[in-house]
Amino acid sequence: MTSFFEKAVRIIAIAVLAFEMPVPIYWLILHGRVFFWRRHIRAAFPIAVLAAWGIIDFLLYRYRLELFRHDISFGAALVGMVLIAFDVFAFSTSEAVLGGRRIVGHSELAGSRELIARGLYARVRHPRYLGMMAGVFGSCLIIAAAPLWAASLLWLLLALLTIRAEERELHARLGPAYAAYAERVPALLPFRLRSRDAQASSRREHRS
Repeated sequence: MTSFFEKAVRIIAIAVLAFEMPVPIYWLILHGRVFFWRRHIRAAFPIAVLAAWGIIDFLLYRYRLELFRHDISFGAALVGMVLIAFDVFAFSTSEAVLGGRRIVGHSELAGSRELIARGLYARVRHPRYLGMMAGVFGSCLIIAAAPLWAASLLWLLLALLTIRAEERELHARLGPAYAAYAERVPALLPFRLRSRDAQASSRREHRS
């Protein structure tokens, strides 16, 4: 790859990591004390932003030499950029559907009972997280050394824990409407992985 292209791809990948990796911590802060933050909405967002992006971006900068390698292969860069493009698409589409205030958590802290189930949200319940995972692992393909892959796997576990916390909050806030939505729409992938027992039961019901 040319020097200019390599630098441009590295900058994009690092920017994606700096933007996306703090997001689960941001949401864990808000979901962990949601009733407290509902009484202190003005303080909630700046505190969550400073804590999440301050901590994670400091660590990325502090260990940049260990986490980011300098050699980039064209094939890995190409696949990584496709995954990052999907992340950008998922983010922009989610923001278009939800609106800027809702996508950063105003609905949770305001106690809104409106269920959004259109656009990508008619396909999966958490398209923003799906895009985020694509962006992070696409960036790892481009610039990661082994330590960043390990950190990204830990990040993935944190993101899955955040999704569980968000699911609990949504079930509590939206009640039966969200339960029916969750029954109908998968969480991350636009299809459900059915067990053999479930498939056999479905075939028996169809035959009967």
